[in-house]
Amino acid sequence: MTKRKDQIKTAVDADGLRYRSKAPGSPFGVGTTYSSGTMSCFLCGKHRPRAMLKTRKLLGKSQPVCAPSCAELEQQLSKAA
Repeated sequence: MTKRKDQIKTAVDADGLRYRSKAPGSPFGVGTTYSSGTMSCFLCGKHRPRAMLKTRKLLGKSQPVCAPSCAELEQQLSKAA
């Protein structure tokens, strides 16, 4: 026999909400200005503040990437923490 995980069943309420246990909002926070938001690095995929990114032409298009590089930025952030 196979074991089944306990399945949580959800239903749409009259007000349109489905999830009761999920916290509302975005895990990335809400920025009021364009520069306060985050973007994901095209190379490593991690979300960074826009100030920690630069644009680089990859695959014929400008993409946001970590500045100076993904590895160097990770080292700088780990030292600061």
